[in-house]
Amino acid sequence: MQACTALAFNLRRKTEFLVALADYSVKCFDTETQELVSWMRGHESSVSSISVHGSGKYAITTSTDTAQLWDLDTFQRIRKLNVRQSVGIQKVFFLPLSNTILSCFKDNSVFAWEFDTLHCKYQLPAPVEGSVLFYKVFAVTRDSRTLVAGGKSNHLHLWCLELKRLIRIIQMPEKVRAVRHLEFLPDSFDGGSNQVLGVLSQDNIMRFINVETCKLLFDIGSPEEGISTAVISPNGRYIASVMENGSLNLYSVQALTQEENKPPPFMFKLVEDGPTYTSEASKLITKVTSERSKGPWKSKQSKVQSRLLKLQANTSLENKENELPGGLNKKRLQALLKGFGEYPAKYRMFVWRSLLQLPENHLAFNSLIDRGIHSAFVNIQKQYPIKSRKLLRVLQRTLSALAHWSAIFAETPYLPLLAFPFVKLFQNNQLICFEVVATVVVNFCQHWFEYFPNPPLNILGMIENVLAHHDKELLQHLIKYNVTSQVYAWPLLETLLSEVLTREEWLKVFDNIFSNHPSYFLMIVVAYSICSRAPLLHCNQAADFEYFFHHRNNVDINVVIKEAYHLMEATPLDIHPLRMLDDFTPLTKGQYPVFNKYPTFIVDYQAQEWQKIRQDEIEYLRERQLAHESEAKAQQQKAEDEAWYRKQKLLQEAEEQRRKILLEEEEKLAEQRQRLAAEKRELKVKELQLLDASRRRFQNYQQDQLQMKLKHLDDEIARKASMREQERAAAVQDIELQWMELESQKQLFEQHLIKDQEAVTKEMKEDMEAHQRKVAEENLAKAEQKHFGTNQRLQAQRRLRRDDQDREKRYREIVKLLQDNRVKEAELLKAMRETEEKKWEDVVHNKAQLEEEQKVAAAADGHRKQFLDGKMNEALELAEKLQREDGCFEKLHDLNARCTERGVEVQQVPKSESICLSGLSTSASSPHNRRRAELARQERELMAQVRQLRQRLISQAKSRHPPARVPATTSPP
Repeated sequence: MQACTALAFNLRRKTEFLVALADYSVKCFDTETQELVSWMRGHESSVSSISVHGSGKYAITTSTDTAQLWDLDTFQRIRKLNVRQSVGIQKVFFLPLSNTILSCFKDNSVFAWEFDTLHCKYQLPAPVEGSVLFYKVFAVTRDSRTLVAGGKSNHLHLWCLELKRLIRIIQMPEKVRAVRHLEFLPDSFDGGSNQVLGVLSQDNIMRFINVETCKLLFDIGSPEEGISTAVISPNGRYIASVMENGSLNLYSVQALTQEENKPPPFMFKLVEDGPTYTSEASKLITKVTSERSKGPWKSKQSKVQSRLLKLQANTSLENKENELPGGLNKKRLQALLKGFGEYPAKYRMFVWRSLLQLPENHLAFNSLIDRGIHSAFVNIQKQYPIKSRKLLRVLQRTLSALAHWSAIFAETPYLPLLAFPFVKLFQNNQLICFEVVATVVVNFCQHWFEYFPNPPLNILGMIENVLAHHDKELLQHLIKYNVTSQVYAWPLLETLLSEVLTREEWLKVFDNIFSNHPSYFLMIVVAYSICSRAPLLHCNQAADFEYFFHHRNNVDINVVIKEAYHLMEATPLDIHPLRMLDDFTPLTKGQYPVFNKYPTFIVDYQAQEWQKIRQDEIEYLRERQLAHESEAKAQQQKAEDEAWYRKQKLLQEAEEQRRKILLEEEEKLAEQRQRLAAEKRELKVKELQLLDASRRRFQNYQQDQLQMKLKHLDDEIARKASMREQERAAAVQDIELQWMELESQKQLFEQHLIKDQEAVTKEMKEDMEAHQRKVAEENLAKAEQKHFGTNQRLQAQRRLRRDDQDREKRYREIVKLLQDNRVKEAELLKAMRETEEKKWEDVVHNKAQLEEEQKVAAAADGHRKQFLDGKMNEALELAEKLQREDGCFEKLHDLNARCTERGVEVQQVPKSESICLSGLSTSASSPHNRRRAELARQERELMAQVRQLRQRLISQAKSRHPPARVPATTSPP
């Protein structure tokens, strides 16, 4: 709910913009999310202007008392400029395309600051006396070289920022008393040095002047309909102004400057003697004059103009023809083209517009566009499916404008192929695109439509004549395989060579075509065939020729262009297309020329036929719609009938279903009665099964008791065996450990003995060497030292004897240690024998206990067998009673026989046990040195036999109690 005081766009993020509000704050909003991005505070008065850096990363906000520099990435304030209240700030802003900040104050002082370091670069000097005005508004050219300042005066100060001096004072008309807004009008061809300045004065009229010539070019607004504020588009094509009545007006700069773009008349200026003294300020002042007003020199000017025109008539007509719009000269362009082979890509479009002399008839083109899409090109996307919708739309509009301009273009099938290269090139300017295509059709497609709808036979005849003159062999080869000019020339003409050339090659070719006579286009076609003669002479099928002239080939386009120039010069005049084609004629200004160089009756007939076809198609569509409606009604009636029959069929099926349900219910009732009888029988059987289960449960209990006893025996045997193994392993480990200790002591003693022997030997050797050295010295020196040497030898012999005695003493100690080790080994072996005998006695005792337990188990087994025989007899008696009901007697009889067989196997157990005991008794007579291995083997055999016995008892117990209702044919497990 705050009023807006300033706006700024062109931030680094294009969807964001800055708004200065009346509460002295600055906010940043996002146009996509429509949300507040940041809220910047710091000003104590309303913000009058916002300036954004060219990169979009920084902004400067200005109020009367301060200017603040902001970082738009973090929205943090970088620097703040404070001034005295008596001075005040007018405006602080970035210079375009530079890193300079310009600050303008109310005392007319202007400072320039370096953006990176924020150091002052320079200050503009004060204006000269007599020209002082209070600056209110400012404007800078795009190249940042010129600054214009204005205020409450009809004077404008023009500063050169490079020279840092005032270069001109422009005096506006007397009606202007104060300047409210200044803005330069951009131009695409002035390199940023804008020359047209828009000045909005207090009378709400915005006048546009040329700052170089000080001429008033045009103005917008009026005292009745005044302008409140205005802004110019970046490309300089439009002016948007907010009027005092609240409306928004949009002006076209091209329409406003239409009179200005006319060739200027010859000017006459009178040289007069100036005053003897003028002030420095008066030298700078230049009054703004209107070009539309006529001064007192009208009669003299007209006389001078007539005289100059007379002199102009005497000059050569060639120079007049070579002069092009925009200050270009055709001869110079052709020389540039010969030197470089093509025009600069940056200025190519400008050069083409000048060469073709496009009139830019906005009103006439708008009238053609306003007619809408021509009916011939409504469905052009089906015939030419272009991926870019914008390109397709521009092509459709351009072709429609051509069809509205002349009816022949609505019937020309190859027009989209001809216009598409220019549409793709000028897709951003549809007016230029249309006029380029129209100029090409009028000048470079002369006599193409005289044989419509057939190809231009006259043009193709010219091409064939030129080819016959310059390359008869190639022409004869083409004639040999029935390849006419409609195959090798017409595809290149109707597509303007766009199918066989790349973009760069095509642009280079049309640089040369637009710079020469229209006949050069035909020479390019002939030159392309001549330069491709080598591959063409190898072709011998018509399809190969058609493919060649519809696809790109390895042809050097520079050679083709050079060959075309050669053909232009070397072709005789009688067959030269120059003689049969007119010179280049630009389109007329204001309105486009009438194009009727075609057989109108054929076009009109075709148009009538197309109209008739369209009417027939409409009638056919209407009849087809009626047929569809009647068919839909018939289908609806048929569907209703089918629904009725389907309903009747469903009723019949439902009745049949109910009958089936009744029958099924009756069958279910009978089945339930049978099931009830069966359940009664099953109850009786279950009673018998319960009795049998109780018997089986008691038998299982006895079997579990037996298994628990066997398990306890197994655990006891395993425990004793493991204890024996552990004791034996511990004894063996102790013996090994003692043996290792004895070995280590033995090795240690030997090492000490060897070390002592080595030390003694070393000492003796050193003594011998010392003795020998001394003997030698004594023999060489003096003879009286012999007695001293004899004493040394005696001492050495005594030392050797002492060493021998010590060595013998150590040997005796080692022998004593060895004897002690042998005694300890004998004691260890004796202890091992005693341990083995004790273990063996335990084994014999355990086996005796096992035999007794087995005897007890055999006796219990005999009692159990008797008990089972009694129970089996009772079961047989019960089975005889139930034999008539379920026939189980035979099964029980077989069960009794299998149980009897199992009882025989139980009686064989003591025999296997006696065998095991006999094996144990024979093993006791083994020698002592093999006792340990045999004892381990016997233990393993004993454990294996115990496991077999346990498995056998378990299997016998299971065989005595088989499951109920076992078939008689089942073999015992």
